[in-house]
Amino acid sequence: MVNIKKGRFTWFLFFAAFILGYLINGYSGTLVSAVTDKNYENLKTFSEILYTIQKDYVEETDVDTLIKGAINGMLRTLDPHSSYMSPDLYKEMQVETKGKFGGLGIELTIKEGTLTVVAPIEDTPAFRVGIKTGDQIVKIETESTKNMTLMDAVKKLRGKKGTKVTISIMREGVTRPQDFTITRDVIEIKSVKFKVLNEKIGYIRVTQFQEQTIKEFRKACSEIEAKVPSLLGLILDLRNNPGGLLQQAVKMADEFIDSGLIVYTEGRSKDQRMEFKAQQNKKKHDYPLIVLVNAGSASGSEIVTGALQDHARALILGTPTFGKGSVQTIIPLDDGSGLKLTTARYFTPNGRSIHAKGIDPDVVVEDYIEGLEKDAPKIHFLREKDLENHIINSEDVEKIEKSEDEKEDKETKKEVINNDPPLNRAIELLKGWEVFQKKRTAKSIN
Repeated sequence: MVNIKKGRFTWFLFFAAFILGYLINGYSGTLVSAVTDKNYENLKTFSEILYTIQKDYVEETDVDTLIKGAINGMLRTLDPHSSYMSPDLYKEMQVETKGKFGGLGIELTIKEGTLTVVAPIEDTPAFRVGIKTGDQIVKIETESTKNMTLMDAVKKLRGKKGTKVTISIMREGVTRPQDFTITRDVIEIKSVKFKVLNEKIGYIRVTQFQEQTIKEFRKACSEIEAKVPSLLGLILDLRNNPGGLLQQAVKMADEFIDSGLIVYTEGRSKDQRMEFKAQQNKKKHDYPLIVLVNAGSASGSEIVTGALQDHARALILGTPTFGKGSVQTIIPLDDGSGLKLTTARYFTPNGRSIHAKGIDPDVVVEDYIEGLEKDAPKIHFLREKDLENHIINSEDVEKIEKSEDEKEDKETKKEVINNDPPLNRAIELLKGWEVFQKKRTAKSIN
């Protein structure tokens, strides 16, 4: 055992106890005054190791770096979505929710210690060079991403417009990493895009839930409805939507639901147990609604999908969603840094926890994948259940039962070339609904 000067060790022990107290209750402004005997022993060991590294490590070390490393390691044992944000990263996170930042345009997570793409954001540098959902970023420049924290990776990928960064990608079907040199740009995400299809079908694409999303969404609905008074139906495209602000997702679901639960959350603390209920809408959207989803649809987009599905307000079409049914709270710390901590699970109106399961669509239609051969093996897309340390869903994982509809969908996929099978199918379903309504009206007249 290394001999430790009593005064110096006592200071380290006090410092470690201060850190533990700050992390537990720092955001409420209360410092823990006492810890259990077990915690005290653990803190004593932590302080001893910290002091020994300071005293005997082969090179001089920085206490701040060691402490931050310990914090990151502690959070990494929890789940893939909890992380520490340095002051500059915390500022960038706040800017990102406003829809404008400098970087590549990819939503990331950590899988088995490797940086992995949840979804590229449309019309961004990463999207344009061909980065795909499930891609593993094994290197940033010459540095391996193995065990790199999510926030450290984000910091390395962000940068000024016009600067370049090279990332090495591994994906299914390749035997060695592929290098992509990407020029950074100002990522100014327009979260809502819309158009009219076939002169009578509305189409709205929501790429992310940001501060202005619901305002843009309502404007899109109004413009479509004004342009097509006898709207046949609306297609809401949430494919590759990684989520974002919870309140914005709730408000979007509320546009189509007049009463009842939209989502509720359950956590250990009382303030994490919340219910979000629908309000009576002044403006009705009574037309048929189809929601498109895939493996890149996560978090906020799953809240919208789950609510609309449980209320039988929309037909869900596509492939099973990502399965992120947890809620992260951003806790600001006194030094300007931030803690992103998983604090609750959310449940759909019918009490379903979709965490690590995802939402099964009512009609399964695979996305078209460019260059995929007819008889190629099915590609496995990254979902929450694939992430290391993901929170286990207490409910049994249900098996997806294949239906006759799914068989028809596969046949449709074979016939469509260089197209969008899910969108194609949604349009056909709405056209079929129109035919059904006409026949129903004719029968009632007779």
